[in-house]
Amino acid sequence: MARADGGHEPGGTASVSGAVAQFALTGLVVLALFLAGSLLVFRSLGRGEGLRDARHFAALTGQGIVEPALTDELIAGNEAALAGLDALVQERVLGERVVRVKLWSPDGRVVYSDEPRLVGARYALDDSKLDVLLTGSTRAELSDLSGPENRFERGEGSLYEVYLRVRAPDGTPLLFETYQRASEVTSTGRRIWLPFAGLLLASLVLLWLVQVPLAWRLADRLRRSQREREALLERAVEASADERRRIAADLHDRVVQDLAGISYSLSAAAEADDPGLSEGTRSTLREAALGTRDSMRRIRSLLVEIHPPNLRATGLEAALVDLLAPLPARGVEATLDVAEGVELREDTELLFYRAAGEALRNVERHAGAEHVRVEVAKEDDRARLRVVDDGGGFTPEQRERSRADGHVGLSLLEELATRMDGTLDVRSTPGEGTAFVLEVPDP
Repeated sequence: MARADGGHEPGGTASVSGAVAQFALTGLVVLALFLAGSLLVFRSLGRGEGLRDARHFAALTGQGIVEPALTDELIAGNEAALAGLDALVQERVLGERVVRVKLWSPDGRVVYSDEPRLVGARYALDDSKLDVLLTGSTRAELSDLSGPENRFERGEGSLYEVYLRVRAPDGTPLLFETYQRASEVTSTGRRIWLPFAGLLLASLVLLWLVQVPLAWRLADRLRRSQREREALLERAVEASADERRRIAADLHDRVVQDLAGISYSLSAAAEADDPGLSEGTRSTLREAALGTRDSMRRIRSLLVEIHPPNLRATGLEAALVDLLAPLPARGVEATLDVAEGVELREDTELLFYRAAGEALRNVERHAGAEHVRVEVAKEDDRARLRVVDDGGGFTPEQRERSRADGHVGLSLLEELATRMDGTLDVRSTPGEGTAFVLEVPDP
């Protein structure tokens, strides 16, 4: 941030650091949200892959191990046939992944189970199991262990029921069902998606780390551009002040002095003891002298507008009185209210004088106002200038058109106020006047 003296505060680096830190924190939050969403998607995809693997495992065991071992004696309930299938299942199907196997007939009878107490029992098959028998598809779903047919699996934790259709030697469809541990199903999915998640995390972190120095360079470049812009603005204001000072000096030292000489000469000619001068001529000379003196007063008023007085010598209040002085002659009632005992810094006084001059020029030229009030106050280390008129006001569109036509006085004041960490608020309503409020810190 530029100081009023044209230097730069050390807070510029701090502001860049703060902006980059905010960018980095925001990027980190976005990265975390994106990663969380990606993990949810990966977990869902992994769960789907785990269930497909569970169905594939059930198909391999059901159609590749159990179905070839089915016999008519087994379907009829022969104990020796059941014992032979049980030995096969115990050896090649059951394990850490599969905790229970059941074989159902279409009427709901448990033809075989590695839990012998279920063999021969009948339970109604639900629609999903009947659909598998009908279509031959493979289905996997989280087991409802509250059912009576699942009472012996309740101590095994969360399980997935995976079932498919197999056929007896005579072509009778049977339902082959395995109970697989949910932890095994999810671990299969995790093995699939976890490497991708790690790669995604590494990529996002790398992208974030690359963006931070880029953001720092961009912020630093923006800060330098802002400082250059502020320096250009300050030089433009100083150049404008120098040019105003030169013009004011030329008018005062040449034009005003010449007019004073002409005024004295005309007055002397009007009062000369010359019998050849008619009274009409003397009257004309007196009027010319008065007109010349009036022009001198107008030029002196113009000099006050062109170049501000020495505010430290005369004070802001006296300078504002000079600014308001020409308005009554133009039909505008002017009121000045400067808070008693208010003391402002030199740069604040200069800004207030310039701002008041700009606001009053707008009142005089465009507002068509009958009353204008200028207030200067200070509260809680903040100085405030307020200029209010009862003129015609303007719309935001009219202000933009004025700016486009080259009237940039308010824009320059906004820049100056921002450079001093202040604010300029111009509120106007057509037909209701304009309120011009400038606030800047003044500790």
